[in-house]
Amino acid sequence: MAAPDDSPKGPERRVWAGTTLEERRAERRRNLVDTALSLIGGEGCTAVTVRSVCRKAGLTDRYFYENFDGRDDLVVTTFNEVVGEALALLRDSISRLPDDSLETRARTIVNAFLSFAIDDPRKGRLLLVEPLAEKALTGVGVTFGPIITKLMRAQFPAGPDRPSRTSRAMTALGLTGSLGALFSAWLGGTLHVTRDELTDHCVILILNSYAPRRPASPLLIDGPIRSPID
Repeated sequence: MAAPDDSPKGPERRVWAGTTLEERRAERRRNLVDTALSLIGGEGCTAVTVRSVCRKAGLTDRYFYENFDGRDDLVVTTFNEVVGEALALLRDSISRLPDDSLETRARTIVNAFLSFAIDDPRKGRLLLVEPLAEKALTGVGVTFGPIITKLMRAQFPAGPDRPSRTSRAMTALGLTGSLGALFSAWLGGTLHVTRDELTDHCVILILNSYAPRRPASPLLIDGPIRSPID
């Protein structure tokens, strides 16, 4: 005797034009998130409203509220998706490292994140710029920093000749803020250096922060100081 068919029989499994209601709903949700990201990339989160998103996506507000409680829910959902993509890329890049040298790890992290932000500037803006101005991201935007901080701590473990766990935790937190500020300024066009210069500087920051303890040396400045910042 054939086994009973437990697959859903309700309207969500009803096929129309080759797709189910569930599939069409997922398609509309994807369309709304992609549209929000496009608007954010162009004008920032202030450009995202229920009306602007529906108009650009070619959907009615009925379908908007089918997926989201409101405008803020869509902004937060879009932000969380981009965070997930960035973390997946960073973890994948780290997992492919050919060796365990500090410099290789540092350069991999910096290059992976810069590539992510440059390949799709909309995502770079949403991660680094919008949390500073968008109220909907006030409580959510700050979560990205601690996640990156934890990731960095895991890549630069302690040792007998390295800073203590507490010191490393504070260093990781400070570095996350410093790197974020550098990335934001560079992507925003107020830091006038090449990508290679930015990468090298970020790597030096990481290496100096996690290098084994050594006697402090005086700061040496060779040549005139030129500010690359507007």
